[in-house]
Amino acid sequence: MRANAKPSPETRRLGYARVSTYGQTLDAQLRTEACARIYRENAGSDRRELLKLLKALAPGDLVTVTRIDRLPRSTLDLFAIVKQIVDAGGQFRSLAEPWADTATCTGRLMIDVLGGLADVERDLIRHPHSGR
Repeated sequence: MRANAKPSPETRRLGYARVSTYGQTLDAQLRTEACARIYRENAGSDRRELLKLLKALAPGDLVTVTRIDRLPRSTLDLFAIVKQIVDAGGQFRSLAEPWADTATCTGRLMIDVLGGLADVERDLIRHPHSGR
C-alpha cells in the first residue's frame, strides 16, 4: 500500500487481541474494523494465535490491534513482529496510536525508531552495565 492509502477492498484485515484480565474483551473494538479474522489469546499464553497470524500473512494483509501494548512483550519484540509483518508484504496499525501505521510515512519512521530502541534494549540485556 502507498503512504496514506486506504486498504483496498481485496485487502484482508486480520485482528490480534490479547486480553490480560478475566472479563476483558477486545473483540467488539476489532469487529468495528471488519476484520476477516481475529486471533485471540490470553496474556501469559504461549502466543500460539500470534504465531498463527504471522504464519497466515499474505502480501497486502492489514494486521490491526486495538492498542499497541496488546502485541509485544518488549520493544525488541514489537520491532521483530512488525518487521515480520512488513517483510511478508503486509501492513500494521494500532487503532489507539495513529502513529503506529506502516501505511504512512510517520508510521514507517516510528518503526525505524523502534528498531533503534530495540537495538539498545538488546545491548542492555546482553551487557546490563553498559547503559550507565
